Amino acid sequence: MDGAGRLLDTQLMNQAYNKKAHSKLIELNDELENYFNNTIIPQLFVDANMILRKFTPPAMRHFKLTADDIGKSIVDVSSNIRFPTFVENITEVIASNKDLEKEIQTTDKRWYQMNILPYIVRKENRTNGVIVTFIDIDDRIQILKGYESLNRNYENIIHSISHDIKGPLSNIEGLVRLMQEEAEDEEDSQRIKDMLSESVANLRQTVEELADIQASDTGFAQAPERVNFENIIEDAKLALRDRIAETGAEISTHIEEPEISFSRKNVRSIVYNLLNNAIKYQKPGNIPVISVRTEKAGDYVLLTVRDNGTGIAEDKKYSIFERYTRLHNEVPGTGVGLFIVKGMVEQMGGEIQLESTLGEGSTFKVFFKSVQ
Repeated sequence: MDGAGRLLDTQLMNQAYNKKAHSKLIELNDELENYFNNTIIPQLFVDANMILRKFTPPAMRHFKLTADDIGKSIVDVSSNIRFPTFVENITEVIASNKDLEKEIQTTDKRWYQMNILPYIVRKENRTNGVIVTFIDIDDRIQILKGYESLNRNYENIIHSISHDIKGPLSNIEGLVRLMQEEAEDEEDSQRIKDMLSESVANLRQTVEELADIQASDTGFAQAPERVNFENIIEDAKLALRDRIAETGAEISTHIEEPEISFSRKNVRSIVYNLLNNAIKYQKPGNIPVISVRTEKAGDYVLLTVRDNGTGIAEDKKYSIFERYTRLHNEVPGTGVGLFIVKGMVEQMGGEIQLESTLGEGSTFKVFFKSVQ
């Protein structure tokens, strides 16, 4: 074969390679476009020159972005995000090549968990931009604030009762001692009985006033709506992303009953707490393996969360639902998570059950009474 023939063969081979590479790029771009078009999470892709290259449909709705914003500097569209240090945070991640995660409140007073991840070109070991994800946690923040407020009310009640009933109790104790004295005439006896009756009435009124929790105090946890379990589970997994990555947790789902009419903020908090506990209380040396299942159970929708963690001893199965109960002091926590979950479920007519074997794992079953 002469030189011209070899040159022609080389050109044909290069054309075939370029065609294959171009086809692969188109395929990868189609996959990326498909992901961005179908994800339920608001996401932005900003390149290293601070140019907005892509965003998901939820981001368009949440932040009122349009197709005309593609190709603009993120500085020019950051006012849509309404978070004052947004641009500075992107610049920080590009410069450091490190993830940034924070809970933010936008100027419209809604709360998000913002994750900014560097988009790294591996061959060149440089950051070519960032992917910004926003998880709407406003419902979770508001319900936690509500229960924090409710817990403070309970604490105030306990402190008030311990202080305010001392006086009436002292009066009753003194009157009882007088009645026990032998030298009493009938008139004195009746007077003491009247005073004792009055003191008991005053004590009862004091306790009732201190312990009066109005329905409005827990109204923040109501407002039912149609809730999609898969969306809620994905929200919880994204919020627990670092813990999942750190432990290697494997979470599988089997959704037979996809939706429920319930308070969305309650369902989110319930799922988050149960998944968080399943990861937190992993068995030493084991990767957390967690399964989440929903199904119909008579008049209820049953959510089951099963793990292979440390398990719970038989004599502790009921106390873990009590406020401030902690079985493992070496694991960070406040001891109110399951107390809150139980309150949410029972407040709406449902029930939570626990099956557990120490050292083998636990299964939490939440029976939701669907609100029509």
